[in-house]
Amino acid sequence: MEAGTLTERQKEILRYRRAGYTQQQIADIVHTTKANVSLIEKAANENIQRAYETLEFMNTLDAIHLCTLEKGNDLVKAAESVIVKGDEHGISVKYDLLDLCNKVRDKVPDSVRGRLLRADIEVYLRDDGEIFLE
Repeated sequence: MEAGTLTERQKEILRYRRAGYTQQQIADIVHTTKANVSLIEKAANENIQRAYETLEFMNTLDAIHLCTLEKGNDLVKAAESVIVKGDEHGISVKYDLLDLCNKVRDKVPDSVRGRLLRADIEVYLRDDGEIFLE
């Protein structure tokens, strides 16, 4: 599999990191410094984040803005409102209540603590019931 946004060196470093090697061990293997491995890994992760954000943008192009889950609200009640709003638009949300709560926690983890929303979350819905969060 090709990763078009990563250099060969970045791929190599990430493979070693995934295998459990420390930055110092990798530096020794590839004959560079730990600081250089750190810089390469950081750049690779930034490239991956940019690619992820690009994909999320592309996915939301075909989606409607469904609602904003507001800071301070209960996660479960907010997830219920997403399902209801989807129904109001004639689109069945692809997730049940528990799966939707878990999706919110996974996609925007810094925006949730326990059941409390710590930040506003924008919700987009595609015709196939897929949800995207910002």
